[in-house]
Amino acid sequence: MDAIIFIGLQASGKSTFYRERFFDKHVRISLDQLRTRYREQRILTACLETQQRFVVENTNPRIADRKKYIDVARKANYRVVGYYFRSQVSECLARNSGRNNRVPDVAILATAAKLELPSMAEGFDDLKYVRLGDSGFLIEDWKNEF
Repeated sequence: MDAIIFIGLQASGKSTFYRERFFDKHVRISLDQLRTRYREQRILTACLETQQRFVVENTNPRIADRKKYIDVARKANYRVVGYYFRSQVSECLARNSGRNNRVPDVAILATAAKLELPSMAEGFDDLKYVRLGDSGFLIEDWKNEF
């Protein structure tokens, strides 16, 4: 079973990427959708108990934010894969301005200020780097020089 953890600023493409790549196979765990940590925990627990594949589609900017998902997934024998979304503040602010469900610009700036690059040492089995290209999303294997 796979546990997928997204890492990136608001408006970096996480929701679109989920819909394109994981919608048919993985449960979406998103605070934007669920609204409370209690609901998030209930859905996460149900996925772990039933061995359902899932994607944590939050910003997860800090190592500590990701750790709670990585630890429970590994304990339940999941393969944990992180997807880091190229998070250039100026591009995210521009995309955000055109969204229907716009977040305050200050939220993007605050998330950017606390963003910590992921590493394999956190417990990921695999890490991917995602960026938007002219023809859609480009996925690359993680390289520590990012």
